[in-house]
Amino acid sequence: MTLKQWAANGWLKDHRSSAEEIGNLLAIVERDLKDAAEGIISADWRFGIAYNAALKLCTILLHAEGYKAERTLQHYRTIQALPFILGSERKKDSNYLDACRAKRNVVEYDYVGGVTENDADELIEFVKELKDEVETYLEEKHPELACKASPSPLD
Repeated sequence: MTLKQWAANGWLKDHRSSAEEIGNLLAIVERDLKDAAEGIISADWRFGIAYNAALKLCTILLHAEGYKAERTLQHYRTIQALPFILGSERKKDSNYLDACRAKRNVVEYDYVGGVTENDADELIEFVKELKDEVETYLEEKHPELACKASPSPLD
């Protein structure tokens, strides 16, 4: 499968991005990383906020490639596009993020305490690394969209 095949299936629609849109999404990632790292909120919320940052990074990649996920299964498809864009070796990462999506849904809608502090810390570290890779990808593949959010307060 390719992103073009996904679009032909109706799972994606065309989307023209801009440096301003990418910058705004990166600013959300920065805010979410800062908020998740503060440690004054529950592990559940830290995890959910970090998940949101990861989802925004996947969204940036999809937008840079000229697509936007349709509303049905939007988070799932946005995450599953990761290996199509960054390479098949990132399939484990999309599987990890999909597991995080499911776990986030549990703590958001079903019950409290579904994640540990370690789960939240692990996801935050993953998001920091993915953010660096996404920024590098933009600089190399889509320099017209590359812009950096303000330096991370976590660095």
